[in-house]
Amino acid sequence: MLKRFLLMFTLLGIFVLALVYWTLHRIKEGKAMGAKFAPPPTSVTTIIAEEQNWQPVLSAVGSMKAVNGVTLSTDLAGIVREIAFVSGASVKRGDVLVKLDTQQEEALLRLAEARLQFAKTDLTRKRDLQATKAISQSDWDLAQSQVSQMQSTFEDAEALVRRKQLTAPFDGVAGIRQINLGQYLQPGASIVTIESLDPIFVEFSIPQKDFERLNPGRKIRVGVDGVTRQTFLGEITAINSRLDEKSRNIMVQGTIKNPEHALRAGMFVNVEVLLPEQDKVVAVPSSAVAYAPYGDSVYVVKSDGPSSLIVEQHFVKLGPKRGDQVTILSGVAAGDQVVSSGVFKLRPKAPVKVDNRVQPNNSLNPTPANT
Repeated sequence: MLKRFLLMFTLLGIFVLALVYWTLHRIKEGKAMGAKFAPPPTSVTTIIAEEQNWQPVLSAVGSMKAVNGVTLSTDLAGIVREIAFVSGASVKRGDVLVKLDTQQEEALLRLAEARLQFAKTDLTRKRDLQATKAISQSDWDLAQSQVSQMQSTFEDAEALVRRKQLTAPFDGVAGIRQINLGQYLQPGASIVTIESLDPIFVEFSIPQKDFERLNPGRKIRVGVDGVTRQTFLGEITAINSRLDEKSRNIMVQGTIKNPEHALRAGMFVNVEVLLPEQDKVVAVPSSAVAYAPYGDSVYVVKSDGPSSLIVEQHFVKLGPKRGDQVTILSGVAAGDQVVSSGVFKLRPKAPVKVDNRVQPNNSLNPTPANT
């Protein structure tokens, strides 16, 4: 009985050892097969990093201002008799825009004209009498004075009529009218805004540290959102005489030709002052950068054998951006093959396959500008 028990125990031990050995062998085989398995290469697009000439600029935010702009109003009370302009239309200097009722003023003008004519006739009659000494010198002087007084009264009545006829003070574009026919206007009531739009001013502020790089005649480039033609060229025409004491910025005024009236007063714009130097920079598409809290990086394609490619992660220091491109101050050299799309699928040493049939946007002046 004891021999049978020992035999069964021995056989059971041999079975357990065999099972453990077989399991370890299978695990070893599985690890060997796993080591031989490699994921398929990730499809990416690439671009060769090249040195470019970027013109340095001073960037600022500005607003458009009309060269001449006014809110037309009347200095006399009256009823609107005629509106001679269309809202939003161009007007020329001297064009009659609004006429107020002048019935009473015109009656006074006719009265003053009649009195003036009578005074002139009386003066002519007394000139003949004065030549024959038929009247005294005082009567002659009084007649002359009457003509001067009536002339002044007539001119005053004539000016009063003209003041109730409002004209455009300069060439420009009329805004939306604020009055209606038959409306009674108080002195100072707003009628319409008129803006001179060609040329047009742009005003922006530049920090004190860049003051020496400014001078009248320096070219500027203005970018505008919401306008088909995204950029406009102009030049600096004036620099303020003092800096703002709170911000230590100086106000700069530029002038831009605007024959199509695409720019309007009050527009928010991005301004770049074009500096004469030329900078050589290494630039890549913004889509090539993997942004992360611990540091920005790009992936550079390297050879891993006769027919295989892998990527290396390079942490980079970014510089100015322009359009779809961003400059690399360090971490990438000219000539490196940089992954331009698909960076978020990669990891260091990951195998890749380059497919450049479709490339991401990579323009210095994209349309629209914020792409």
